[in-house]
Order: sequence, then C-alpha cells, then structure tokens
Amino acid sequence: MPERHLSLYLPPTTCNQAAAGDHNFFNRLTRALEAADWTVSLHETGAAARRAARRSPGYVMYHMEPPTHDRALTSRRSYFGAFWNIEASAERWEWPVAKAAFNADDIDGTAAGGFFGHWQKRLYSGVNCTDQKNLALIGLQGKLTQHRSFQSMSPLEMIEAVLARHPGPTVATLHPKETYSRAEINALERIAARFSRFSFQMGGSHDLLPHCSFLVTQNSGLALDGYFLRKPAVFFGRSDIDHIAGSVPRDGIDAAFARRHQTPPVARYLYWRFALNALNAGRPEFEENLRGHLRGFGWPI
Repeated sequence: MPERHLSLYLPPTTCNQAAAGDHNFFNRLTRALEAADWTVSLHETGAAARRAARRSPGYVMYHMEPPTHDRALTSRRSYFGAFWNIEASAERWEWPVAKAAFNADDIDGTAAGGFFGHWQKRLYSGVNCTDQKNLALIGLQGKLTQHRSFQSMSPLEMIEAVLARHPGPTVATLHPKETYSRAEINALERIAARFSRFSFQMGGSHDLLPHCSFLVTQNSGLALDGYFLRKPAVFFGRSDIDHIAGSVPRDGIDAAFARRHQTPPVARYLYWRFALNALNAGRPEFEENLRGHLRGFGWPI
C-alpha cells in the first residue's frame, strides 16, 4: 500500500497562502489528514513538478489541474462560499455530480428552502428582479470562434442560434478577464449590424442578470447566479450545473430552448448540488466528510 502521505501541488500564490496558514480549505484539509496519522507536504506546481509527481510518496492532490496518475486527485472551489469538490478529473462536466440524476421530489423541501434563503440573502440581498423587457442575456467566455470539445457549437454560432429563436432584445457580455482578438470583436460587430436587437458589451453581466428573462451560456458559472435570482438558463456546453436548465448537448437545441419558459426548482437543486454533493470547508463536519470522500477513492484514511 502506498505511504500515508499527501503531496499538495499548488500554484505559487496558493502554495504560499497554504504555507502561511492563510488558505482555509487547504489548511483544514491538512489538519484532517494529519488527524488520521497522515503527513502532508506542499509543493509549487509546474511542468517539471507534475512530471516528478508520479514518483511522490503516497498520494497527490492538485488545484484545478488534471491528475497525473491513479494516486492523484484534483480540487476546485465550487463557485461560491466555501464549497469545494475533489475529483478524479479537472473537467467539471466529467464529475460524478454532473452525470448524476437530480430528482427534486427526493429533496427535503424545508432543508432546501433554508439553504436557499440563507445564501440568497447573503449573496443577493436587495437585488430586485424583473423580466419585463423580454431580454436574453448571453454570458460569453473566451475563444469565440472555436468549437471546443465540450461545446455543441462555437460561441459565435451560439449567438446566431439564440437570435434565430428569441425575437426580443439580446445582449452578450464579454468576460472582463478574457482577451479578445480584433477578429472576434469584428465578428460581433457584424452580427450587431445584421440584428438591431442585438448588442454586446464588456462586462456588466451582474447588472443585467436581474432584468433578463433567461440566460444563455456555454458553461459559465453566471448561470448559477441566475439560479439564485430564479432565472432559467440554456447551456450550449457541457456543465456540472445544468440539471435544471436547458442543455443543447443533452436535450437538443429546440428542447433546450423550450425549457427557458419553465420555472426551475432552484432551491432544491442548489441544496442538492452544494449541500449534498460538495465539501463545505466552512462547516464543523468538513474534516470527517473530507476523509469519507477520500476513502471513496480508495485512499487509506
């Protein structure tokens, strides 16, 4: 059996935070393993470090990087709060929760309502929602001309598909942390010239979200913000948070768009996805839940 040791391979800033005791998740993870008589070491990740990781004693964990071997897992914060997932794949749409079936009738409505109310008040207190303008909001990410493997079509083709199915005003927001080429901007300008009801802008998604009728994205976490505001979503890419949304890869484009008129069971879904299918590093039971989760991967804890 491999040694009861965890090598944490982290980006430099995160590694420094963990070493200084300033990263809640990795600090609590370390304490959880040390309490089970494991040892833990911190390492800066990088190409050479990842190549060497196979020779690390015991087990390995990364942060938002693909695992390198069968004794390695990856960790990733799950959108908001102190929720995290630890999985065998860095691609969210390959996680077990992404492939699991969600049934709202199986969820405790009282517990779900309390969870939803707590987080909605904490994250979106004072936000007033309307949908009087019949507005479609498209949250763009990057690589607008490319049709990547997890997508049903490219982002530019996604915009065209929305305009073909939604007669009302449509706004696409560019992600402030992405860099867009002149060719990408030109392509958006050509679409805007053809459709007077279409416009695009840099950022501003969270200002528009309360006032849209529905949200469209490849697989942006912006859809999760929409759930807290009870906004339907349509995904054009694979995701781990599309169970209550229209999904073009899963449903086909017409069926996916038909779901934008439905009211999704957001409270029960968010409780299921996060309280029941993520690790909450803000809760007292986190350490025990973490150890149980790692035992599910066969780690000797």
